[in-house]
Amino acid sequence: MVTNVLRVLWAEPRPANPPARISRDWALVAVLTVWSVAEAVLRDVLAPLPLVLLAVLAVVAPLLWRRTHPLGAVVVAFGTLTVVDAVRVFSGSEGGLLTSISAALVLSYSLFRWGAGREAVMGLGVILVWLAVTIVADPTSLADAVGAYAFFLFSAALGAAIRYHARARIRDIDDAKTREREQIARELHDTVAHHVSGIAIQAQAGRAVAASDSERAVEALVTIENAATQTLIEMRSMVGVLRASQDAEFAPQPGLADLERLTSGLEARPHVQVTLSGELEDLSPAVGAAIYRLAQESVTNARRHARHATRVTVVVAGDAEDVRLTVDDDGAPTTADGGVGGYGLVGMQERTTLLGGTFHAGPTADRGWRVQATLPRTWTAR
Repeated sequence: MVTNVLRVLWAEPRPANPPARISRDWALVAVLTVWSVAEAVLRDVLAPLPLVLLAVLAVVAPLLWRRTHPLGAVVVAFGTLTVVDAVRVFSGSEGGLLTSISAALVLSYSLFRWGAGREAVMGLGVILVWLAVTIVADPTSLADAVGAYAFFLFSAALGAAIRYHARARIRDIDDAKTREREQIARELHDTVAHHVSGIAIQAQAGRAVAASDSERAVEALVTIENAATQTLIEMRSMVGVLRASQDAEFAPQPGLADLERLTSGLEARPHVQVTLSGELEDLSPAVGAAIYRLAQESVTNARRHARHATRVTVVVAGDAEDVRLTVDDDGAPTTADGGVGGYGLVGMQERTTLLGGTFHAGPTADRGWRVQATLPRTWTAR
């Protein structure tokens, strides 16, 4: 079992897209520099100044590369510290190093947070070698020695825990996007199936009257042509959308005409008011279904998560090119599913993006939460 665990750890890849240097990194370096200077001035007994400066530089400088090059940062920092402590041991110099080198804990954290599995194993070996040497350079009690090992192992374990938590978070977001894609594909499938059923019925009717009434047969052919054109548009919009193999009923999905369902009567709280304005005729069925689903999810989020909300307004406005949905509530938002990190918002974002639109959700300037989505009137997959 231990062998299998080590094999899995060794094969663990690096997390994708580690963040580069940010302003907080420079702030950390500046704080450590000030700390080191102040300590060097105030402390009486220190190791020789060249060794002190080399140790501080070896710990502080690699912090800027700890995410993009975690193993390199650890090797440079702890390798240099090992050399410095070895020189202190063999030269018999008195005095210790600055306590600011405790920032090396950040490097052990970053090694397990951002490094590959084999990098983490090799870097941990370098850290353990340094710990053994530094205990010889600065003799201490058994309890302090165990505490030193515990601190570095804890920082490494914390980095691994944050790493796997982030991975689980990404996996949950991907699952939410996949479920939304499946829902969109299911709705598109049902709409197309509805058109195809109509084509089949018209074809049967035209065939039945072709011999006795040629004009009605021609009318049936025109109807078939129009339905086939609309079906092709919907079929193109399915390209690139994944769908799990699930049974679906051959029925059109809800659209703008069904938005009144969201009001649930005047007695429901918070009260939902739906307003439609502008050019909303002849929308693509996929766009109409998307507007309904986005409004439905927004109202559901408001009812679940907007504390003390009394009113939710759903406004749909259309023009010659776009359809805009705005959903406002007057409650106090939370950070649950209706908040910034919720998977419901992830699905709404995914649905809007797949149909070529834009999406934004967040608190308003005064009070409450606003969801805004803009979708093109018609859309075909590129």
